[in-house]
Amino acid sequence: MTPDQLSATVVAALASLVEAGSLTLPDGVPSEVTVERPRQRSHGDYATNVALQLAKKAGTNPRALAEQLAERLRAADGIAAVDVAGPGFLNITVEAGAQGQVAADVVAAGAAYGRSEVLAGQRIDVEFISANPTGPMHLGHTRWAVVGDAIGRVLSAAGAEVTREFYINDRGNQMNLFGASIEAAATGQPTPENGYHGAYVGDLAREIVAADPGVLELTGEERTVAFREAGYALQLAEQQAQLDSIATHFDVWFSERQLHDQGAVEHALAVLEKQGHLYESDGALWMRTTAFGDDKDRVLRRSNGELTYFASDAAYYVNKRERGFDICLYLLGADHHGYVGRLKAMVACAGDDPERNIEIPIGQLVKIMRDGAEVRLSKRAGNIVTLGELVDLIGVDPLRYSLARYPADSPLALDIEQITRQSNDNPVFTVQYAHARVSSLLRNAADLGVVAASHPALLVHEKEGELLRALAEFPRVVASAAELREPHRVARYLEQLAGTYHRFYDSCRVLPMGDEPAGELHAARLLLVDATRVVLANGLGLLGVTAPERM
Repeated sequence: MTPDQLSATVVAALASLVEAGSLTLPDGVPSEVTVERPRQRSHGDYATNVALQLAKKAGTNPRALAEQLAERLRAADGIAAVDVAGPGFLNITVEAGAQGQVAADVVAAGAAYGRSEVLAGQRIDVEFISANPTGPMHLGHTRWAVVGDAIGRVLSAAGAEVTREFYINDRGNQMNLFGASIEAAATGQPTPENGYHGAYVGDLAREIVAADPGVLELTGEERTVAFREAGYALQLAEQQAQLDSIATHFDVWFSERQLHDQGAVEHALAVLEKQGHLYESDGALWMRTTAFGDDKDRVLRRSNGELTYFASDAAYYVNKRERGFDICLYLLGADHHGYVGRLKAMVACAGDDPERNIEIPIGQLVKIMRDGAEVRLSKRAGNIVTLGELVDLIGVDPLRYSLARYPADSPLALDIEQITRQSNDNPVFTVQYAHARVSSLLRNAADLGVVAASHPALLVHEKEGELLRALAEFPRVVASAAELREPHRVARYLEQLAGTYHRFYDSCRVLPMGDEPAGELHAARLLLVDATRVVLANGLGLLGVTAPERM
């Protein structure tokens, strides 16, 4: 019996009390109730405080309501015992057969286990990284590349319709400086002031000239633009290849130029004008964002007619909403705290709800440590650690898992030696090794001719129960990770599950010894092992990490 199934049983008990006239709930029977695993195993398999939550509305005291519920629940299928504790907590013990059925349910669901419909009907745009196409991706980009992708995965698993989007900042002075920097490298001139440095600029210049020697025969702005556009194409292609290499894939690559070239900015300004929060002053067009908590109003069009970056931001948001997204997630870096207030105010000026239609998680800085010192410099980029170098140093799986297992809003220092070490103090190794160990046991079972089968009533050992309850929690963990946008919850769950499995394996022999014939208990335990494999693989998949069968 899973927590969701038990929740439904409690809801049915409440409904039966209301129908019998024994309970009055002015707001109606809740559609679900919170069911949790108690900290102390002696308190039962699950616990709920629903009586404490509903007693006041029902005009009764919590313990009296708990006693009424306990009487109904004791008669329900799959429940072995119900105790009322303290002021009205319900401690519930399920029958072994009902709990043991979880293993069969997990295996039957396979790759779909853990998925739900809790966010069904929501269309969510997850925009992350959105780096300038003017240089290699660095460590900060890498954190969002992993976390943003994992957020998209758990949102999809919870039933949301998700689009992963990369906003290409391919317009403005930084692009002109990029082109001029490549041109300077190709012609042996000094890098322009505020231009781009690093060996990669020279690499781009050589690649462009090799592909099109005639570019050097151009002059003036025409040559600068040619280098800019060729460098842009090469750098964007490299970014896309690097992201593909760490299993982060985008559904949409949205160009800032496209907003302007297709008239989307002027269209958005017309849309915003109708909301009544735009005004003109000193020949410029402003948005009155101070009406919604911003520290100052924002300029959309300067007095010289030039559109601002904020105009692009506003147009991009309007474009997303017109594409049908209910919620727009903007995953921003640590240096973008100042954007939160202005973006939320902009959403309000657009006539939307800034507490619903936009979410702006801020990711904190990451340090990579080696031999007690921070790794700072790149041979290629000069002053940053690039994504490609991180993959070479650490590997895709350790890098993804290590970045995903911590809340993104917390500063993070990762030690290269620790996260690549094959030992139990390395979380990614612990979880992957658990999957490999389970896979090995299943191969051994196949060699011995032991076949997994469902005999739920036989799984009565304490460690079997712990493992079954842990497996039953997985769908709720995934749903919680999606609702809170916190994929690290999946990683921490997997680490606990790995430990629970090892304790089960140490206490409960799965395969027969010597000439001992395989019996129903072996088959039942083997099914439990297979269920563990399913959950480990599904959980790792949500983090974009492989589930190896051998290590």
